[in-house]
Amino acid sequence: MAINSLVDNISLVKKNALDHIAKANSLHDLELIKSLHSGKNSQLTLLLRQLGDLPPAERPRLGQIINLAKEEIATSLRERYQSLQELSIANSLNGDTIDITLPARGHGLGSSHPVTKVRRVFEKFFNAMGFTIVDGPEVENDFYNFTALNIPRYHPARTSHDTFYFSDGRMLRSQTSPVQIRAMETMAPPLRIICPGRVFRRDNDATHAPMFHQCEMLMVDEKLTFGNLKWIIIEFVKYFFKDEVEYRFRPSYFPFTEPSAEIDIKWKTVNGWRWLELGGCGVVHPNVLKAVNIDHEKFRGLAFGFGLDRLAMSYYGIDDIRRLFDNDIQFLEQFTGF
Repeated sequence: MAINSLVDNISLVKKNALDHIAKANSLHDLELIKSLHSGKNSQLTLLLRQLGDLPPAERPRLGQIINLAKEEIATSLRERYQSLQELSIANSLNGDTIDITLPARGHGLGSSHPVTKVRRVFEKFFNAMGFTIVDGPEVENDFYNFTALNIPRYHPARTSHDTFYFSDGRMLRSQTSPVQIRAMETMAPPLRIICPGRVFRRDNDATHAPMFHQCEMLMVDEKLTFGNLKWIIIEFVKYFFKDEVEYRFRPSYFPFTEPSAEIDIKWKTVNGWRWLELGGCGVVHPNVLKAVNIDHEKFRGLAFGFGLDRLAMSYYGIDDIRRLFDNDIQFLEQFTGF
């Protein structure tokens, strides 16, 4: 009698499980049913534990009935899971239907960095005057960064207080002038080049940064004069600032040019107007031409270098160079023009 009652319980448990599985409406519900009817605390598992109370002759038959019921429940779970998964995918596809007649979503457009805009204006102006853009490595050696530029051994620019050195004696270039040296080694005069790029010095304040941008110009030809250089610079300043800026030339000294001068513009800050240095210029020193085997008796060089960051500051009215490199998108995207 006890055995027949146990068989009836097995049949009832199986029927209830199959009914629950058939009525499951979601994968979540099916997971709950699975844990209820096939886990270690399920009714079939509890019935299986009662086999030890039965006569030994009846245990195999009852164990087989329970295992068949568990397999039938497992098969039903797999089939229902597959059915519900297919239904879920179909519903998802129907819900994700795209109406191709709707207008496209708007996309925010990026903008060029102020320094990039200034560089493009610089390149456009000098390309139109027949200059070629040349580039060079940012990691340099002593010859290109100092010696070939007539910078003596005792010059303070060579110290680690001014220049970033590597352990092997190489350095991050402190100006783009090494590009001019490399160009004169491979290009015969007459030549007209500009050298835009990043340079590195140990400076960090409102008008100086440890990494900044320069664009240098070099001309090598016969019968050039400082007057030619001054005319080119004035034309560029007038072009860049649209004739709306006051500028001046100041006598100065650089090891690689003689005579030398610096170019300043009137710069409007929150504290009023003041002069801001844009860069230096001059007639290329004969020792520089000798270093690249150019006849300094026949040819003369003219050169100048502007800080592109300074140009951006003066054009857009930015009072601190460090703000250009703070990655503040809201600050940078407000600058238009060019």
